[in-house]
Amino acid sequence: MYVIDEAREKQEIQEKYETIFRYFRRDISEQERDDIRNAFELAVSAHANTRRKSGEPYIFHPLEVARIVVADIGLGPTAVVCALLHDVVEDTEYTRSDIEERFGTTVARIVDGLTKIDTIFDQDQSFSLQAENFKKILFTLSDDVRVILIKLADRLHNMRTLDSMAKDKQLKISSETINIYVPLAHRLGLYSIKSELEDLALKYTEPDIYTGIVNKIKETESERARFINEFVAPIRKRLDESYLQFSISGRVKSICSIWGKMKKKGVPFEEVYDLFAIRIVLDSPIEKEKDDCYKVYSIVTGLYRPNPSRLRDWIASPKANGYEALHTTVMSHTGRWVEVQIRSRRMDEIAEKGYAAHWKYKNEGVIPKDSGLDLWLGKIREMLEQADEKSALNFLRDFRLNFFSDEIYVYTPKGELKTLPAGATVLDFAFHIHSDIGLSVIGAKVNHKLEPINHPLKNGDQVEIITSKTQQPKEEWLRYVVSSRAKSSIRQWLREEHARYYDEGRALVKGWLEAIPVAFADDTVNRLLQGLAIQNRSRLYYETAIGRLTEADVRRVFKADEKHGNWFTKLFRTASRDMDLQDAIQEQVESKPETLLLGEEINKLRYYVSDCCHPIPGDDVVGIMMPNKGIEVHRTNCPRGIELMSQYGNRIVKAKWKKDQAVTFLTGLRLRGFDRIGIVKDIVEVLSGEDKVNMRSIAFTASEGMLDGKIMLYIGDTHHLHLIIDRLGQVEGLEKIERIDHADGE
Repeated sequence: MYVIDEAREKQEIQEKYETIFRYFRRDISEQERDDIRNAFELAVSAHANTRRKSGEPYIFHPLEVARIVVADIGLGPTAVVCALLHDVVEDTEYTRSDIEERFGTTVARIVDGLTKIDTIFDQDQSFSLQAENFKKILFTLSDDVRVILIKLADRLHNMRTLDSMAKDKQLKISSETINIYVPLAHRLGLYSIKSELEDLALKYTEPDIYTGIVNKIKETESERARFINEFVAPIRKRLDESYLQFSISGRVKSICSIWGKMKKKGVPFEEVYDLFAIRIVLDSPIEKEKDDCYKVYSIVTGLYRPNPSRLRDWIASPKANGYEALHTTVMSHTGRWVEVQIRSRRMDEIAEKGYAAHWKYKNEGVIPKDSGLDLWLGKIREMLEQADEKSALNFLRDFRLNFFSDEIYVYTPKGELKTLPAGATVLDFAFHIHSDIGLSVIGAKVNHKLEPINHPLKNGDQVEIITSKTQQPKEEWLRYVVSSRAKSSIRQWLREEHARYYDEGRALVKGWLEAIPVAFADDTVNRLLQGLAIQNRSRLYYETAIGRLTEADVRRVFKADEKHGNWFTKLFRTASRDMDLQDAIQEQVESKPETLLLGEEINKLRYYVSDCCHPIPGDDVVGIMMPNKGIEVHRTNCPRGIELMSQYGNRIVKAKWKKDQAVTFLTGLRLRGFDRIGIVKDIVEVLSGEDKVNMRSIAFTASEGMLDGKIMLYIGDTHHLHLIIDRLGQVEGLEKIERIDHADGE
């Protein structure tokens, strides 16, 4: 419980302000000091009567953001001024004009960009509008990247102080962090900030897992320190003999990274072999740093046997975000694999502070031409120019896919290097060369071997495109590409093709609806789109005109409504012309604002349980009001649910399971163990002996003495599930039984 003590708070505010000046990496001018002081005084005055949810004075927040901006990211005085003022326009009576008059155009533009970013997530608006706003933010970002760097600092401090927020707000903010801010931090090379954001998001989305890993790390601390000291001793000795200036440290990997390895490999904490990394940082002049790093690599691999498949040379080929280092994994003398990272002091600074470490602060905010950041921002500008005004959601999905993913490097027949998103195909490569080539591609020679257009490319591939004048794009091409350039070109061609058939298809649909009879109106067409799982009217009319949809398909949609008549259909029918479906759902939920009870009879459903994570009673769940669908229920740790919460943050519905419901839910188990005669019979007998368990499917494969199985079954709740897992654990030979978390169970 925070206790208000104004005298102590006043002293703490002054101390936080003075601390900021200790972190500047260059001497700042008197004018810059005056600007920072004026921004501080304005922020103190503007937020004087405001406190955070924790009870602390609000001014603590902008002061902490300013400290992160200079200490952890390495920005200069202008960014500190903007950090101190970043909430003034949004939360007080001050306007952008006031900021511009006192601090100039640059500060006003950056503060305005920060205010718009907050608008994306804080207003109650459709996600389509949020996506449009996000595009506007990117225009600002492409001019001055400090907007997003300061926003990352703002989000980091908000995540550090999230304990005082309500549970649904914690989930909303954590989901946004995972989907937007973590990838941005990664792409900008801010690895320490990225890792902390991931860990803090995990703390709120999966608190038991987070706490469990934190406790395990603490329990093994002394043993780990002893191992690290023994491992680095011979390395330190050899480096001293080579007269290299260096520092060595052993760092535990992030909690989220450890959890990711546990899930990926299906192992407990104790079996994560690369739990920590040894980092060797060299104090070498820039002209010698590469040679010295390779020299250290030679020393390390001379002492310990390396794993050839685990060498990562980002010195010869730096990552797109500027990261440079040598990573190798070696076998210690105790039989344990250890990751060793080797880099210079300059490389280490870039790794910790990202692109900001490249900047020369005498010309603060100006990005060097042809730098990794300049090229990345150039791609953003290109994507913004290609973006269609009507496809904001597609734009945001493409942006995430193209700019937050890893990259691959492929070559043209003449040896020209091209950079594509990881997962790119021959079709992506063709559009990367030119849109006309992409629209007419029929295949390619990849490393002199003929491959189809959907063939995935790998690092180092050489690609020669083959085209045909008779080729035409198809809908399925959108499933074959990952790059924004390819998606945009294909969609543009399809839109033009669909437009040719629009009027013809519209007339047919209108006649079919009136024959049912159903009025040809917006709500009925929207219902038709939903029932046929078609994205938009243009596609509906196109498929109708070419004969892919028939009058029988249309009749079937409205006949299904008559048959099932659930709460969603009733809302759909009773909503007035000036009240859309979303408003009707909102009205239903607000009639019982305390909670959404899950577990009603099927004909009274007020929600639908997602089939991507199969939530069951006992799971922590959340409901999200989906546009034109209803309330979609997910487990709070479901990746799809997290993505939806980040998109529809203001539509989260608190949900809990209704007790004592005789309802069963689909879930799945994955089994692994040693194969033996009769083991499947023993497993089936355990399940057959359980009351209230119905198996939907069961499948086993055996190979090289190992047994893998997957079982989908209907059970009552998590307590029942744990009992089944415990009893299966007593079957001889079974080594691992785990719940199938997501849609891979189907």
